Amino acid sequence: MSELTTAARPYARAIFEMADGAGNLTEWSDSLDFMSVVASNGAVKELLSTPAMAKHSGADAFIKLCGGKLGDAEKNLVNLLSENDRLSLLPEIRVLFKAQKDESEGSVEALVSSAKKLTKAEEDEISKALKKRLGRDVKLKVSVDESLLGGAIIRAGDLVIDGSLKGRLSKLTSTMVN
Repeated sequence: MSELTTAARPYARAIFEMADGAGNLTEWSDSLDFMSVVASNGAVKELLSTPAMAKHSGADAFIKLCGGKLGDAEKNLVNLLSENDRLSLLPEIRVLFKAQKDESEGSVEALVSSAKKLTKAEEDEISKALKKRLGRDVKLKVSVDESLLGGAIIRAGDLVIDGSLKGRLSKLTSTMVN
């Protein structure tokens, strides 16, 4: 995964700088969301990874799949990524772009995976604690992962807090074995 991040980072940075300079961060964020969904589709991945799909025909196919929802700048990005065999990076470019956008806006997105559905009060408490710890506004994205057995795992930027029962049992097992 770090190889994808390394390859995607310059593209995300360039898009961010261009969008920020033009004052259209939100529009680019929406476009990257859309293009990322298209690029993540299994059939699209398979189509674009076939050797028979030449670099320019890959870009053309991708643009046609987007059904006229891309502007000239987005089409240029698709062509550039296709020429460099990097269309598969769109989901990672989107993640890195959003992180830069959040940073510039003084906020951070926190992913919370919990063993059970959190109440509104629990979400507010987590958000308030993270805001205090990180010194930024926090946007929570909450999901349920029953395999955690209990507790939650919180990811915000480089910060990972594993308060899950599964994580604690894993640490305990590791300690006992060593």
